[in-house]
Amino acid sequence: MSVLPPFLARFRHPAQVVAVGFGLAIAIGTGLLSLPIATAAGEPADWVVALFTATSAVSVTGLVVVDTESHWSGFGEVVLAGLVQMGGLGIMTMATLFTLLISGRLGLRARIAAQAETKTLSMSDVRRVVTRVVLFSLVCETMTAAVLTARFVIGYGETFGRAVYLGAFHSVMAFNNAGFALWPDSLIRFVSDPWICLTIAAAVIVGGLGFPVVFELARSWRHPRKWTVLTRVTVGVTATLLVLGTLVFLMTEWRNPRTLGALDDSGKLLAAFFTSVMPRSAGFNSLDISQMYPSSWLATDLLMFIGGGSAGTAGGLKVTTLGLLAFVVWAEMRGESRVNIGHRRLPEATQRQAVTITVLGVTLVAVSTYVLLAITPHGLDQVLFEVVAAFGTAGLSTGVTASLGTAGHLLLALLMFVGRIGPLTVGSALALNRRTRHYELPEERVIVG
Repeated sequence: MSVLPPFLARFRHPAQVVAVGFGLAIAIGTGLLSLPIATAAGEPADWVVALFTATSAVSVTGLVVVDTESHWSGFGEVVLAGLVQMGGLGIMTMATLFTLLISGRLGLRARIAAQAETKTLSMSDVRRVVTRVVLFSLVCETMTAAVLTARFVIGYGETFGRAVYLGAFHSVMAFNNAGFALWPDSLIRFVSDPWICLTIAAAVIVGGLGFPVVFELARSWRHPRKWTVLTRVTVGVTATLLVLGTLVFLMTEWRNPRTLGALDDSGKLLAAFFTSVMPRSAGFNSLDISQMYPSSWLATDLLMFIGGGSAGTAGGLKVTTLGLLAFVVWAEMRGESRVNIGHRRLPEATQRQAVTITVLGVTLVAVSTYVLLAITPHGLDQVLFEVVAAFGTAGLSTGVTASLGTAGHLLLALLMFVGRIGPLTVGSALALNRRTRHYELPEERVIVG
């Protein structure tokens, strides 16, 4: 029994299946959010609003053009949570799980498609990995929801039913690195509450590390020397970015009366750490982004562009890509012909892939920023922030998303889609066959720099 519908089976490249799968999920989400029952007013939502919101949910971004709680009904909010869950786990991962539950077996094409989505290293690992991914996700979301529910009941006097709903909704959003919140100010009202902020930050970090890394850490966290290159690079770069990000926001926003300046020392540290975590692609904010200094916007741009770990719920360029590029540069500066990480050599194909993803990402951000500057009245700082937030599926905003107009919203929706499935996946999905050259041309050196 094949996991793929007949029309998907016609696509010859696994990346095409992934891209079409996400596109189909967005189309279904747009249809559901367009229903009168999905809005609080009981009227059909504008198609651009529905499309933008569905794309933001499936791509686990969190950018919005309308207030989530006041615009959408309970049905609409449940649809959002479902789309985020599908987008976070991956369309192919969910489809593979359903097939396992129904038939207990997978066909070759289904294994290839699931492998492309879950980034597993061997097709024989797909069944085990997919099952563990789903179980691990549900356990993490349940634990996060339990802590949030207890805090809402004890600390804020919410009824148990309302607290469970808030806890479950935001746990799904946090673990899947989406930024939808049921308050107009996101999480600004909880800026000094460590139970809320640290719980959500922990879920974001765990979900954004990437499932292969999390599973390896669970097996051998006491033995770092046995870690694979993927785990070493991911953990090392992630920890470095979290520390550096916290320090940068502390230094730049310490005296800003509209952000950290109004908090005590412990509150400043908590808010700076939370603000450093969220650009991994989570999208929540406990500080007013629009009131930050431009230097903080630039730091956030960089963090959002980098994103989180590979094969997880985070978006962006990926910390693994950044780490590999750093080793490539270091080897080149030392005049070494091979790139070594620890006691392992980095394959040339992986080096080219890291460079390709980076160049495509930079190009896409640059072109989109230019277009958005041309069609909107906003300045470079705000436009670049919105573009990088969409491409990195971060969901943070300086507050101008709703005013970008239809063309701007469609452009950001496209960026979110591309950012979720990856520039390289989009490129490879367009190529049905890999070309093999049966001869080599003469080599010629070119002056570089």
